[in-house]
Amino acid sequence: MDLENQRRVKEAAENYGPENTVVILGAAEGEAAGLAAETVTNGDPTYAGPLTNQQLGLAVYHAVEPEFKALADDAVYEDQIGMMEMILDVDDIVDEVSTIRDEFSKY
Repeated sequence: MDLENQRRVKEAAENYGPENTVVILGAAEGEAAGLAAETVTNGDPTYAGPLTNQQLGLAVYHAVEPEFKALADDAVYEDQIGMMEMILDVDDIVDEVSTIRDEFSKY
C-alpha cells in the first residue's frame, strides 16, 4: 500500500473512528492483498509509511470476497469486478485477507 493511501486510511480512521472505517482492497494477488490488509490492521510491516506502528485493527475485505460480493449490487459487481474475478486466484486472495483479518482486525 503506497504512502498516500496509508495517509488516507489513517485520516479516515481518525475522522470517523476505526469502528466506522472499512477498507476494501482490490490487489490482483494474494500476497499483495495480504500485505495491504496487514498494513491497515496491524501497521505497516515495511516501517516506511504513516501506518508504521499504527495498530488500527480496521475491518478489511477484498472486493472478490463473498462478504463484500453479497453486499454489492449484482449488476454493478458484474460490470466492475466480474471479469477480474474470473482471472484472479480468488481462493488465494480470500485466504490471505481473511487470515490477516481474523488475526488483527478488531471491528
